[in-house]
Amino acid sequence: MTARRSLSALPTPAALVDIEIAERNIQRMADRATKLGVRLRPHVKTHKCVEAARLQASAGTQAITVSTLAEARFFASAGFRDITYAVPLAPGRADEAAQLAARVDRLHVLIDHPDALQPVERAARSHGRRLSVFLKVDCGYHRAGVDPESDGALQLAARIASSAHVEFQGVLTHAGHSYACRNPDEIRAVAAQERDVTAGFARRLRAAGIQVLDVSVGSTPTMSVADHLEGVTEMRPGNYVFYDAFQSLIGSCALADTALTVIATVVGRYPERSAFVIDAGALALSKDPGARQVDPDTGYGIVQSLDRAVTWHHARIHALSQEHGHVRVDGGLPTGTFRIGDKVRIIPNHSCLTAALFDRYYAIADSAVEAEWTPVRGW
Repeated sequence: MTARRSLSALPTPAALVDIEIAERNIQRMADRATKLGVRLRPHVKTHKCVEAARLQASAGTQAITVSTLAEARFFASAGFRDITYAVPLAPGRADEAAQLAARVDRLHVLIDHPDALQPVERAARSHGRRLSVFLKVDCGYHRAGVDPESDGALQLAARIASSAHVEFQGVLTHAGHSYACRNPDEIRAVAAQERDVTAGFARRLRAAGIQVLDVSVGSTPTMSVADHLEGVTEMRPGNYVFYDAFQSLIGSCALADTALTVIATVVGRYPERSAFVIDAGALALSKDPGARQVDPDTGYGIVQSLDRAVTWHHARIHALSQEHGHVRVDGGLPTGTFRIGDKVRIIPNHSCLTAALFDRYYAIADSAVEAEWTPVRGW
């Protein structure tokens, strides 16, 4: 814990986490998992910090998902014992994964190609332990994963299941294409596709005599609105802890659900061109373009007053330099607003990327800093 500090006293740019909002988001998703009848295995890549993960654990989930082996080691050291590394495992890091598996109860790794299986088997054999393997399935995102209708997918699953050195845990997918949606109805349709494709592939495998223990799905948009998850055993949303401007625009959450914001200071004011400059640029906000399929002029975040009582939708962060945010104000700069030295709050487009740009978050409650949270970095 650190001494309580006012938000106005913080150096900028600074990343804030509103604890109350984050706790509310965490509990809401935990309740959804219970209602949908699945286990919640949240993705911790958004916040990358033990404090937020423990809030998730207090809501009833000890199993987590990570996106780097650095995260896996970090959370293992903090006592998390059931971890899914949800990125296809690079062959050169199979030994590293096997070493980590010896430190926890379960480490699940991911492959989606026959050539990736042999290095995992070799590492498992070398370290004298069976590794748990998920087969990644493409449910329509087309970033990674096997085609669930192909013969090759069935053959690869059979190879994993018959291996003497690994255990076939099941099938896993991620509906990343839900981020291209424009409203909750479109997201719901992607959620149905994610569920039906993956659960259907699991049925196909079982019909072929292959045991499938888990059917794992998840993205924050789909898990925020899914009607049901019949045939699924677990869900893996991550962004929901913080949410962001993108999620609010496509309908995954309300603007009031955004828990991560960035404080910035007005360092330039230019009434003649209805603009001002803040000291939060690409290295504080990221250059994620946001949900432009909903609002083509959305800019690089939503500008609010320091106390979040006012949202200036007419103030658009239209460009970012490395350390500068360029803000255009529709209708001109009102007298007495956006003065040099004034501080504003920015709801970033993508909280995962924005959070990754900071070496600490100021955890706040009642508009004061309660603590500093330190995320893990590296791969």
